[in-house]
Amino acid sequence: MKVELHCHTRLSDGSFTFDEIVDLAVQEGIGHLAITNHDTTRDLQQMVLAGQERGVEIIPGIEISGYDFTRQRRVHILGYYIEQGNAAIEALCTPLLEKRHQGCLIAIDRLIEARYSITLDDVMKHAEGGTGIYKQHIMHALIEQGYTTTIYGDLYKKLFSRGQSGEQPGIAYIPTEYVDACEAVRVILQAGGVPVLAHPGQYRSFELVPDLVEAGLQGIEVWHPLHNQEDERRAHEYALEFNLVMTGGSDFHGFYGEKDVQLGSKSPGIQVVNNLRERKQTLLGKEMI
Repeated sequence: MKVELHCHTRLSDGSFTFDEIVDLAVQEGIGHLAITNHDTTRDLQQMVLAGQERGVEIIPGIEISGYDFTRQRRVHILGYYIEQGNAAIEALCTPLLEKRHQGCLIAIDRLIEARYSITLDDVMKHAEGGTGIYKQHIMHALIEQGYTTTIYGDLYKKLFSRGQSGEQPGIAYIPTEYVDACEAVRVILQAGGVPVLAHPGQYRSFELVPDLVEAGLQGIEVWHPLHNQEDERRAHEYALEFNLVMTGGSDFHGFYGEKDVQLGSKSPGIQVVNNLRERKQTLLGKEMI
């Protein structure tokens, strides 16, 4: 039976609804599925119950948009078996969601000023029912207007470029103020969850591992669609050095993914689910002492 530990729905920046993802999970023989939407725990309880009816364990999760302020790099932290609506999570993540949404509203205004034929309604059609607007929703509207055929192509790079190496940032790039990654780890622990470093190879976040471990990190994502063999090797070494659970997932976003991936294609195996559960129990035991 396959395991999927990294998956997004339309509540954040995935193109599939939760029901569509569960249908796909059943079809692909996935028995354990973590929903890890960005910066929100919304609807997790209902998802857990709905999964039970379909014979799929839904692992309530989150992916927090953290930052390494020393090295100025993004650092995403996954949390597994977390409590929905936890006050600490809400306090940390609600401002993040609002800042991202407001930034995207500014980006849309800039694109309209630059004479791109899109409207806020065009974008909201894709963001409706979620926690706010994401860049993927803006790109989807641009695709529908014939400006491009892909989410992550030349147009995306032009509009949303961060302006590194002395280049001018793209007109739709609005810097987002992220949260400290170590604080994200601590907050996931407060929410009863198991914190895991997401795709360190993608964001070059390996150097922060010792600090994250000190904050309470319990795992590291080894297998990911954007990891090469060297990334997997380094993640494996850090896992052994710091006694971290080695996880993996497809980071499924449907049509909105940076890479065309299959749900369950980076299954780390049932033992990893057991390891995460054991860490959860150990953490609960520490709380009770």
